[in-house]
Amino acid sequence: MIGSSIALPRRSSPWVALSLIVAAQFMVVLDLSIVNVALATIKTDLGFSEAGLQWVITAYAILFGGFLLLGGRLADILGRRRIFMLGIAVFTLASILSGLAWSASSLIVFRGIQGLGGALFAPAGLSILMTTFREGRERNLALGIWGAASGGGAAVGVLLGGVLTSYLSWPWIFYLNVPVGLALVLLAPSRLAESRADNASRHFDVAGASTITASLMVLVYALTRATQSGWSSLSTVSLLATAALLGAAFLAVERRAESPLVPFEVFRGNTLGTANVITTIIASIAFSQFFLLTLYLQQVLNYSAAESGLAFTAIAGTVAVMSNVAQRFVTRFGPRRVLAVGLLFMASSEAYLIRLPVHGHYVTDLLPAFILVGLGMGISFVAVTIAALAGVPGRDAGIASGLVNTSRQIGGAIGLAAVTTIATSAAGGTTLADTTHGYRVAFGTLAVLALVGAALTATMRVAHRHETVTAETPVDAGLAIIEEAA
Repeated sequence: MIGSSIALPRRSSPWVALSLIVAAQFMVVLDLSIVNVALATIKTDLGFSEAGLQWVITAYAILFGGFLLLGGRLADILGRRRIFMLGIAVFTLASILSGLAWSASSLIVFRGIQGLGGALFAPAGLSILMTTFREGRERNLALGIWGAASGGGAAVGVLLGGVLTSYLSWPWIFYLNVPVGLALVLLAPSRLAESRADNASRHFDVAGASTITASLMVLVYALTRATQSGWSSLSTVSLLATAALLGAAFLAVERRAESPLVPFEVFRGNTLGTANVITTIIASIAFSQFFLLTLYLQQVLNYSAAESGLAFTAIAGTVAVMSNVAQRFVTRFGPRRVLAVGLLFMASSEAYLIRLPVHGHYVTDLLPAFILVGLGMGISFVAVTIAALAGVPGRDAGIASGLVNTSRQIGGAIGLAAVTTIATSAAGGTTLADTTHGYRVAFGTLAVLALVGAALTATMRVAHRHETVTAETPVDAGLAIIEEAA
């Protein structure tokens, strides 16, 4: 049995610290979805071409997904609070510039910088949570609140995007971040204690960071291109092959690195590996379902942007409630069983949507599925995060958090690329009936994927690390790994 004693830094109430972390997480997840419903207006105002418009989403996704692992390791080495504040500052500045964008190219550049900022503070925030709350009931409760922000942010983003675009103007979807970001930067020094892995080498794995960041960026771009050029096109195949070669180079570098970016021992004695695979599945389903349902509401049922956003409040509300309830179930029954139940709820939602009609009604044809997926997302996001981080030593909090966030982002990109291709291919025509049929086939695919995820939970064996948490006298004391022995 592995034991360790960790002295966790305390600056103020851990729940005050959690409120800052949750606000930051909500902001970054919100920004993944809030732009979608404003794209049509942005296209007209800034003169985007049809092909160029995708880059408003893609630029953010590429840098966010590509730099998450690097952001997580930088937090471990340079200080979690420091990287958290740096990421928030970059994200806030990029939000201001995005709202002031004067051309299509300027908005794309600023959205990419936004993604870079998010890649810095998202894993840093989760690693601060890990090192602030002891493993068990206390951390489960904190992750339940964090999960509500993660799961509900996407749904609230669609709602706010529709409202702000309809009643103000599209720049306000970016200005919304500014007061939150400024408040976080101002409060973080007095409310968050600095911590880092004290036994981590100060040497930085430049080769590893370069290869994995490039691999992830190319992979996200390849998945985005696949929706337009097709999976068998030369450009898509070439990009996927390049991403694979860079990934293989990363593995080779890490085996020889003195201080690897991702130490492979982080996967030993815990469920981090399996949980990250399941996280990829959950994210694929969640991102894809929001995308398909938005298209169905606006293109088939002719909902306005504001009406589409309002329709998703059923999901957002259910996620918020269930995320907080889920942590209690995980504490009592363990993450494996709770996660399986959450994935079965998600599978039920997708199965219900297989019967989606052309002239659908919200209450009978959509609302039951929205509640089911809200239940599933609220339970699954919390349970899989708890499972992923259980037993991970404090010195690897940043990289483990980066892996969780990376799996979520890459899963979302894979899901969107795959379901777009499936829905388009299955439609076989341009009528509303054809389009709806394509959506139904895609929902059926997602139902099968959720069942696969539920089956994978049977392979999880969650092992907990026993930690003794003490308060350090120096206010800015870092995370001290006093001892770890087999």
